[in-house]
Amino acid sequence: MALRIEIGQYYAADSPVHALDARAKLCCALSALVAVFCVSNGAQLAAAAAFTLVVLLAARVPGGRVLASVRPLVVFLAVLSVFNLFFVQSGDVLASLGPLAITTGGVRSAILYTARFALALVLGSLILLTTTPTQLADAFDSLLSPLSRVGLPGHEIAMVLSLMLRFIPTIADEASAIMDAQALRGGAFDEGGPARRVRSLVPVVVALLASCLRHADGLARALDARCYEGGAGRTHYHEQRLTPRDALAAALTAAFILTLALLG
Repeated sequence: MALRIEIGQYYAADSPVHALDARAKLCCALSALVAVFCVSNGAQLAAAAAFTLVVLLAARVPGGRVLASVRPLVVFLAVLSVFNLFFVQSGDVLASLGPLAITTGGVRSAILYTARFALALVLGSLILLTTTPTQLADAFDSLLSPLSRVGLPGHEIAMVLSLMLRFIPTIADEASAIMDAQALRGGAFDEGGPARRVRSLVPVVVALLASCLRHADGLARALDARCYEGGAGRTHYHEQRLTPRDALAAALTAAFILTLALLG
């Protein structure tokens, strides 16, 4: 039994999006994500879809790779759509099924909320697909460095975020190995009712938690052996510099947000 985790895996390509400074990329992406979640009508949704398509083409990442990175959340999008379809009761009634009714407001909400969440997922996945973990760690460190001036551990927070991304494939491999071992011992994860399936996962969760604690202990020992002292006086091998390309990306993102505001 194999677990394939596509989220967070870098895709190497020669594209304008890959060449952007990671700090500018993160700021532009977060601004665009907030703007996408504020979409409230069809015109804004069309503009957001066009912007996402342009970014996707500029990143030169295959569509299949992007879909693979968001596939684990497709079920969530489907459930979100069904809930909005049947539980939003505004507007005219289009059809009824017992106590449930499908209204124009429900159809609108099912399309609007699901579509804007899907666009946000694509934009978020493009950040991980076009930025290496090292670049992300350096960007987090640079963007959170002002927190150190007010007594907060900005560098340590950035380190935790980068380690979280680094250990996603490792923990997935551990979970796959544990589930294979349980299956060889007679564990059935796809048999019986929902309650039995949940109970069959309890040994996997316990073993995976123990494995995570073991990895954390080993990582702490490795950092201590290397005399790691946080962000005090640390430098980077690759210095981060903003270029006119980054300014252009910021301007295009600002233009996209302004367009959404005008359309709203």
